[in-house]
Amino acid sequence: MAEITKERGIQDLSEELLNIYNSNMDEAPARRRVREAFKNIQFTIDHCLFQIPADGVKVKEVYEVNSRGLEIFSKSWLPESSPPKAVVCYCHGYGDTCTFYFEGIARKLASSGYAVFAMDYPGFGLSEGLHGYIPSFDNLVNDVIEHFSKIKEDKQHQHLPSFLLGVSMGGAVALKVHFKQPTAWDGAALIAPLCKFADDMIPPWLVKQILIGVAKVLPKTKLVPQKEEVKENIFRDIKKRKLAPYNVLLYKDKPRAGTALELLKATQELENRLEEVSLPLLIMHGEADIITDPSASKALYEKANVKDKKLCLYKGAYHALLEGEPDDNIFQVLEDILSWLNDHSSRKIPC
Repeated sequence: MAEITKERGIQDLSEELLNIYNSNMDEAPARRRVREAFKNIQFTIDHCLFQIPADGVKVKEVYEVNSRGLEIFSKSWLPESSPPKAVVCYCHGYGDTCTFYFEGIARKLASSGYAVFAMDYPGFGLSEGLHGYIPSFDNLVNDVIEHFSKIKEDKQHQHLPSFLLGVSMGGAVALKVHFKQPTAWDGAALIAPLCKFADDMIPPWLVKQILIGVAKVLPKTKLVPQKEEVKENIFRDIKKRKLAPYNVLLYKDKPRAGTALELLKATQELENRLEEVSLPLLIMHGEADIITDPSASKALYEKANVKDKKLCLYKGAYHALLEGEPDDNIFQVLEDILSWLNDHSSRKIPC
């Protein structure tokens, strides 16, 4: 992992905390130690998401072993004063966790009347597994289905509309969930969904063939090259870019070869199956996103086999619509999501 210093972002920390941050986080116990050391610090940073009040929101964290024998971390945010309008199940992006930026988003949704549920995928955040490693994208999707199906089948929630909220790679996860459960969900809100990598993210043909070969033999190897400008084009707001190191559980190393191959295969499949998407959609994408391709979101909007679909393109916006944009833009995206959820929670529109 690339080391972080006080000069690069996190300020006024003891050497002990810096050492904890820079420790090897390949396995879940180490990541959990880092989270415990930093969780109180994280929510004091000057980011608009962490200024969203938590009053009236009941929060719960759970570790549970799934059917594949993996210990999965999950979290829920429920409105305390009234029954929820609907269930919202969150699919996080590549390398991320549901315990940092999503905290503020979940508070906003829960305080607006939604029962919000999220999990860390195996190998990410606080869940068990080698950090940043996806040996099988299909298995990851099945783990997500298993977890969220239990929530939807609970007697407290089984009568409620249910929606997927997917960010970046989580958008690909949400669409794959839909393909496996074509009638199980009442809609999906997708933010910069990974239906296709932007051209700048794909290595040259020869390099790609070499990486594919390595992935089959040494899938856990961290060697997939990343262009430096990509790191500078995730967060548009300079101040928020400087706060990014506080996302201490984010996988920051080069992508593992096996993970990169699984993501490439997943995007190729999605590109070929856009016409099979048949649930109500809200698609949001920054026009200046160079990580996931905005043209793929346009193609999803055009090809999805459903009348109830909406595409929101945000002028000048980068990849991290809910984390890295100016405050006004972030709150606009949140309001767009809430407006769509409010509309679709009060009625079920036939596809």
